[in-house]
Amino acid sequence: MFTTLISAENLNAHRQQADWVIFDCRHDLAQPDAGRLAYREAHIPGAFFAHLDQDLAGPKTGTNGRHPLPDPVQFVQFLRSHGVNDSTQVVGYDASGGIYAARLWWLLRWIGHESVAVLDGGLGAWSRAGLPLEDTLPRPQTGTVVQRTSAVARVDAATLLDHLDDGTLLVIDARAADRYRGDTEPLDPVAGHIPHAINRFYQNNLASDGRFKPAADLRAEFFALTGPDVAGHVVHQCGSGVTACHNLLAMEVAGLHGTALYPGSWSEWCASPSRPVARG
Repeated sequence: MFTTLISAENLNAHRQQADWVIFDCRHDLAQPDAGRLAYREAHIPGAFFAHLDQDLAGPKTGTNGRHPLPDPVQFVQFLRSHGVNDSTQVVGYDASGGIYAARLWWLLRWIGHESVAVLDGGLGAWSRAGLPLEDTLPRPQTGTVVQRTSAVARVDAATLLDHLDDGTLLVIDARAADRYRGDTEPLDPVAGHIPHAINRFYQNNLASDGRFKPAADLRAEFFALTGPDVAGHVVHQCGSGVTACHNLLAMEVAGLHGTALYPGSWSEWCASPSRPVARG
């Protein structure tokens, strides 16, 4: 069972097994249809497509962020319609360092499905290994996965606000440093960050080849930010709850378990003028 990362070689060795399901999670925030178009041109054989806005997020209200969590019942139905059972090994991949595949990874863990992994290095690693692509669309499947009790932790804006100044929660912001500081904000109406949050740009989790850094390196880097006591203490956020999953995945790879996600993230936080904003 793969529960964090899987190599291109391992995925290729198992991809034709009946109890494996692959999802192509490619996306472009500026061009929401780009991922689906790229998938139709070429994808890992047998892979289905998962759209960030339509399949991995729920309806927006204007106050719940740009990528609110999907309804868990509807998300389970999406998985069933692509052949996922309780015993299925699910693998997600993208071409963006794993940020969208990590969202799929977190959502499956959220509904209690542990056999889910992200293709390390994404489509780039697959192609560099000389592995095949195809443009054939797989036939729809029928699965029976059910939602189960999950130990995945998440917090909401009210909880963060209640503990903003007491030091019990350490918020890690996965956005680029200029967005964290508030120097620029290309996506949300307000620039800045949640007060007392610290910055860990998600791309720092990756080595030069686009794969995740070794577990020991990730562990040392996160310890430098958080200290050794992370369980029940660290909360991950970003712009809309997507790249934050990348930091959460990196901590799991590093063996640092029990950290939480703030799904609404900055896009939800800044939607209310009553919540404080920090800059710099």
